[in-house]
Amino acid sequence: MAENSDIATTNLTGHLLIAMPGMADPRFDLSVVFVCDHSDEGAMGLIVNKPTPDIDMSALLSQLSIENPAGLDGTKVRYGGPVEMGRGFVLHSPDYTSVVTTLDVTPDLKMTATLDVLEDLGQGQGPERWLMMLGYAGWGPGQLENEIAENAWLVGPSSADLIFDLTDGQKWEAALESIGVSPLLLSSEGGRA
Repeated sequence: MAENSDIATTNLTGHLLIAMPGMADPRFDLSVVFVCDHSDEGAMGLIVNKPTPDIDMSALLSQLSIENPAGLDGTKVRYGGPVEMGRGFVLHSPDYTSVVTTLDVTPDLKMTATLDVLEDLGQGQGPERWLMMLGYAGWGPGQLENEIAENAWLVGPSSADLIFDLTDGQKWEAALESIGVSPLLLSSEGGRA
């Protein structure tokens, strides 16, 4: 019981949500979500390990009529979540701040959702480390806390190295290992003691 009340009072901004095996929603199967904002009003996060199958950065920039002299051909665009799939978000290192608006999430990670970051990336003048996502994951008041209490998610610390340096296929296992959990020991069946 104390564990659930701790989650209800913990601000998870800047943490990772690690999907448990057997996640009921297939859109989140084996996903790692970076929580950009968490408050009494709900939560917003970005899935950091699900590439979109049909679009890369050069195609995205072309659709937006943004020049691409930086040559971002083949650079992955990720599925950030099922909400507002037409909206883009760039999770990036702290060496860049948009002239419009940038959210400082942690000392190592910022998020920008304005067109100027894409223009700067196309010019090779954006942040040094970054991921581009379309859409985001969103939860209403208390929804994320309920999902955690129902064993849908584990919570772990965020790491810029995990987010930016590992392949998409390595991130889920690495996130589990960061909290001392072996993927081999997880069951897709939740339970209560």
